[in-house]
Amino acid sequence: DWDTDKKRIEELLEENTALEIAQKQSMNESAHLGWELEQLSKSTDIADSEKPFVFELNECASSRILKLEKDNQSLQNTIQELRDASLTSRESSLKFMELEKENQQLSKKIEKLQNQIEKEKQNNQDLETLSKELIEDKEQIQVIMETLKADKDRQIKDLKQENDHL
Repeated sequence: DWDTDKKRIEELLEENTALEIAQKQSMNESAHLGWELEQLSKSTDIADSEKPFVFELNECASSRILKLEKDNQSLQNTIQELRDASLTSRESSLKFMELEKENQQLSKKIEKLQNQIEKEKQNNQDLETLSKELIEDKEQIQVIMETLKADKDRQIKDLKQENDHL
């Protein structure tokens, strides 16, 4: 996205330059037509038969000047829009860079949390293994206790029988 914004800014700057050149040409042409019109209006020794032609030429030049002034205004508006777009693009590039930095920080936090989760999983597995071993040891101790109790009961019974025989 940043590369796209950068390319878009470059395109806008190129277009802006082209429009500024066109604006200067339009202004030059407008000035030249104004000069021509002025020169024509200064010509007072034109014959009466040529006056309608001069009048028509003046009207043509005036309309052309108006058209060029409109074009010039349109170009100035476009240049301003491009400048605004360029600023907006720069702002969005800065915002994108901020978001990218924040994303990297969040990625690091996520990685730390994943490492902690893995450690917790390993601890849980270790505890589960220890718990199984303790349960097995308990069962073995219960079997031994039952065997010892049975031996003790048998010995008591044998001792009672011996005592009864004596």
